[in-house]
Amino acid sequence: MRRNRKLPSLWEGGEPGGNQTGTRRGAEEESGEKGGQDAEMSRRGSRTLRLAAALVLVGAVCAAPFAADVTLGHPHKSIAPKMDEAVLTVNNELDTEVVVSWMSDHCYQCLYQGLGVVPAGLGPGMPSSVDFTVGTQHGITLQLTNSPVTLELCTVPYHFGEHGNYSLWVKNLNDSSEVNCSMVINADPINGYLPILIAFLLLTGLAILSAIGGTILGLDVVKGILLQMTNAMETERLINSELGSPGRGVETVTDNILPSTASPSKRLRSLDTFRGISLIIMVFVNYGGGRYWFFRHESWNGLTVADLVFPWFVFIMGTSIALSVNSLLRAGSTRSSLLWKVVWRSLQLFIIGVFIINPNYCQGPLSWDSLRIPGVLQRLAWSYLVVACLDLCVARARLDNLPMEAWWYPGCEIILYWQAWLCVVVLETAWLCLTFLLPVPGCPTGYLGPGGIGDMGLYANCTGGAAGYIDRWLLGDSHIYQTPSSRVIYVTHTPYDPEGVLGSINSILIAFLGLQAGKILLHYKDLHSKIISRFLVWGLTLGIISAVLTKCSKDQGFIPVNKNLWSLSYVTTLASFAYVILVLIYYIVDVKKMWTGAPFCYPGMNSILVYVGHEVFEEYFPFRWRMANSQSHAEHLTQNLLATSCWVLISYLLYKKKIFWKI
Repeated sequence: MRRNRKLPSLWEGGEPGGNQTGTRRGAEEESGEKGGQDAEMSRRGSRTLRLAAALVLVGAVCAAPFAADVTLGHPHKSIAPKMDEAVLTVNNELDTEVVVSWMSDHCYQCLYQGLGVVPAGLGPGMPSSVDFTVGTQHGITLQLTNSPVTLELCTVPYHFGEHGNYSLWVKNLNDSSEVNCSMVINADPINGYLPILIAFLLLTGLAILSAIGGTILGLDVVKGILLQMTNAMETERLINSELGSPGRGVETVTDNILPSTASPSKRLRSLDTFRGISLIIMVFVNYGGGRYWFFRHESWNGLTVADLVFPWFVFIMGTSIALSVNSLLRAGSTRSSLLWKVVWRSLQLFIIGVFIINPNYCQGPLSWDSLRIPGVLQRLAWSYLVVACLDLCVARARLDNLPMEAWWYPGCEIILYWQAWLCVVVLETAWLCLTFLLPVPGCPTGYLGPGGIGDMGLYANCTGGAAGYIDRWLLGDSHIYQTPSSRVIYVTHTPYDPEGVLGSINSILIAFLGLQAGKILLHYKDLHSKIISRFLVWGLTLGIISAVLTKCSKDQGFIPVNKNLWSLSYVTTLASFAYVILVLIYYIVDVKKMWTGAPFCYPGMNSILVYVGHEVFEEYFPFRWRMANSQSHAEHLTQNLLATSCWVLISYLLYKKKIFWKI
């Protein structure tokens, strides 16, 4: 928790190497030689200078734009902590001012950032105190020095709790020159995760009650009772109704019992369910996720819940492409007509995407000067266009004439479509070459870091390496995302777009991997054990590739998992997860029919409408309202869950009305 350092006596002297602390120390040594009243006056003057310097530093840091884990200090002033904040009081009993710096434990190879300066104390038992607010989302390491560049007194790693009150005491140990830094809890923090735990238990309880209710209603005895009640009510209605007739009543009942003569296409409920799960989590995250850090995108390397859903959505889109193209070809559609539909749909997606990520269209014509071009729907449009065109080139209308006993059939999803695989391999080779070989001015070749204060601040303007450079070169700084997640922890100032040009290649890859899942469903139709085993083989293979690329670490691998870059390991990891999750949902929903997929299947059937709608109406009631306490996780979580539930309800009502928005 702490590390003690021996503080040299001020009388030992020191080189005033051009910094204010060294200069003041030299002045104190000189005043010490004079002694008496002059020494005391000089010491007081020195303390006044130190206090002025502290105020200047605090003011400078207040102007700094970092808002991640720490805000600034106020001497002798009570601070009301906000959400994900705690109060830290630094008490300095040393006869020299202490410079307090901090670094997030979530920040890889980062520089310490200045927090403030605590003036020198008046002696033992008479400390100088300054209050600071510190972040509680991640652990931080505090560094205390008596000079910004020369001497470290101690470092204190600590994970503060939300709304807690803490004191850090800095004093000489047993009247010696050794410095001791100790943390004391003045007021216990609150449990900021209690609201989400309660919400999880409530939703789980509702799911259990729904399952129990469905099981009870499915019992033959209950069905018989309900049928008798229905017949009795129908008889009473016919007797009391002037328009009723026995003949008409029998016809109505018969129509409700007999299946429709139309044979609707068999739709895999598991795909709609998986798509709906991804979409609902995406909506919840976009609405704020209760303002919890794990429902926000990772600042750079690593994964949070928010980083999972978009690749899964792209994956399921690829699976749907395989099934849709095969169905249309068997129905007699020509490849040229389908190609035109693919191009037109991609163009529509792209245009809609440009509109919804530039919300100023409500105030008049869009301004080209600040128009953001990349975005989620734009990335979907590009991935859909490429993967659908590849599948149109190689898809087979008939699959029932292929010999399943042939030696090559276990690899049919690769062998039969090798031309498409070759194109994807070429695209991925292009990504690797551009990422690791493209020279970027002022940056090391192959740089994958966040820039800013990462990598010891050596490459501050190199955010994203080649990916960021290509976007800025092709699109310009003003047409890409201005507030990337890297600025939260790594304090970056360079615009960077996580849906940029270079990452689109890897979104094509995960859509293509989803396409292979569709091919497996087509080639092994109704052979559930074969489908499940093939899915598990793909999931395991992609997981092994991810383990090799990342070296099973967050930051030390060849290619770390990174959503901002849409790195190769990010795609293989999320595709591996997708195959495993699809196996589970497919087995439960389509094989065993233990679950209908409700309520997630409903938004999964109307995904474009739900996504566009939640973006357009985000700021309107009932999706958002003025909260009584905007610094409460509970209120944010309640608002975001209710807003997300509204879209589930809307999609259910649209399903009942058979309204589906297709592009």
